[in-house]
Amino acid sequence: MAMTENKESNFTEAEIEQLREGLKRTYKERFLMATRLYKIQLTMQKAVITHKPFVVK
Repeated sequence: MAMTENKESNFTEAEIEQLREGLKRTYKERFLMATRLYKIQLTMQKAVITHKPFVVK
């Protein structure tokens, strides 16, 4: 029981730390990150995966 409470407290501390780091970023940094992620998302949506069977010669 104590182990799960310890893990949960570590997760909440990590989440709070991430939120603090996010608040330190400027609007420009946030915008650049968002546009980068958006471009990656668009690229992944357009991606087509093809499979070529392995041919033994």
